[in-house]
Amino acid sequence: MQAKSIPLQAPCPLHAMSTARPIVWSLAASDSGGGAGLQADLLTLHDLGCHGCTVVTGITAQNSLALERLEPVSIEMLQAQLNALTDDLPATVIKIGMLADANAIHWLINWLKQYKEQHAVQVVADPVLASSSGYQVGHDALLDGWRALLPFIDLITPNLPELAQLSARPDAPIAEQVALLQALGSQAVLVKGGHATDSHDDGLVCSGAIMQSHPEVADYFFSDSLNFSMHSKRLNSPHQHGTGCVLSSAISAFLAQGYVMEDALVLARAYIQQSIAAGYATGSGPGALGHDGWPCSGHVLPRIQMEQPPLAVSSPFAVLSSEPGVYPVIDSVDMLQQLLPLKPGCIQLRIKTGSDGDIELAIMEAIALAKKYGVRLFINDYWQLAIEHGAYGVHLGQQDLETADLSAIQAAGLRLGLSSHGPFELARALQLQPSYIALGHIFPTDTKQMPSKPQGVKRLADSIALCGGTPTVAIGGIDHHRFAQVCQTGVHGVAMVSAITRANSPSEALHSFKQQWEQQRAYHR
Repeated sequence: MQAKSIPLQAPCPLHAMSTARPIVWSLAASDSGGGAGLQADLLTLHDLGCHGCTVVTGITAQNSLALERLEPVSIEMLQAQLNALTDDLPATVIKIGMLADANAIHWLINWLKQYKEQHAVQVVADPVLASSSGYQVGHDALLDGWRALLPFIDLITPNLPELAQLSARPDAPIAEQVALLQALGSQAVLVKGGHATDSHDDGLVCSGAIMQSHPEVADYFFSDSLNFSMHSKRLNSPHQHGTGCVLSSAISAFLAQGYVMEDALVLARAYIQQSIAAGYATGSGPGALGHDGWPCSGHVLPRIQMEQPPLAVSSPFAVLSSEPGVYPVIDSVDMLQQLLPLKPGCIQLRIKTGSDGDIELAIMEAIALAKKYGVRLFINDYWQLAIEHGAYGVHLGQQDLETADLSAIQAAGLRLGLSSHGPFELARALQLQPSYIALGHIFPTDTKQMPSKPQGVKRLADSIALCGGTPTVAIGGIDHHRFAQVCQTGVHGVAMVSAITRANSPSEALHSFKQQWEQQRAYHR
């Protein structure tokens, strides 16, 4: 009989406590109804820990029913606003929304080219070409301006009708339309799929009508180095005014916080899902999105799809009998023999060198020793050998997911641990329902070449909240001085590598960490 999943210990972190707020500029129109445009941008940026500055590109007269009038600001006023911010409040990220004047777009291109040459700034653009009430902003001159702007944008986020207008190929598959934008200089494109009449997994069919009955919304990301789709449950709330503004602002906020693009996209999609669920009525028409802070529930994370067919499992992997606790990661049977008598919560054998025969003999011996001492042993990477010789579990990295037979691991009853290095990989791992997720690396480490920057304890706490009831293990650069603050995040286990294996006495180091772990758990229970 399977044990119950291990409960989450830590509450959602309070990001508003941070004193340093990255600066994000929003170049957009003012929405007098308060649901979209600059107003939505500022609410989103503040909610996600940034300081929003505004460059008003136009003034609208609108309410929840209709956009009745739009008046662009002069190029002189646009320039004055940008000069004022440049002198005192330099941007980390620039978000561009509605641009209603073609001449202003061409002026902005020249300004942006110079600004990007002098400042390390990312640009996210939401090409508002029509209001949700049907007011048409886009025309040929404006579309030409947006196309000329593409080389200076790091990410553009069109919905399906906007993609069709920009590509001028409304009947072409999504991928072909995006390729046309890339040929014009677009670096990355996120196609918002909320307007799709179907949600085929290949994302190739484009249609302009909104269908409220399909259970999923799929957004598609294209860049030179990475393509993937994000799938979320369709929420049929009538209060979704300003969704595109909020999404692009949320992406900008997460980029400004230092997240890489794919992590920013996943967090922003989670934030949108959370915000739609918290939407509220304003006037007689569609209401505004809610702003409920940093995403801190696994239910709002999107499902990531990179492969065809998509990665999937029929049921959760076998659960852990108890929390991982202090979790040494070692590379030899000799070290295993030293540590097993101290009964660590879990232990992992990670062998990277040796002949196939030597590796198999080491794994066989390790599994036998772990069973003798009643310690839960995870084998890193060698899942076939782990199955053949009856290991307690297997630990895999993200790069192994496309080649490992997850169904075979599951059928053998082995526990599965998965590594993650940020929200994108975390979302991808969670959808496979593993026995635990390793979150790393928390601090700088020299034990292996890492694909990302250190997360730190604040992001560790964020990730734990997103994992819900799935057990978590922190790993990377954790030593005696950092151990307590890692435990205080509510993590279910702490993986130790060099702090144990390079200690003068590995067994004494493990004993000390186990004592600290018990003290921390007793204090926080």
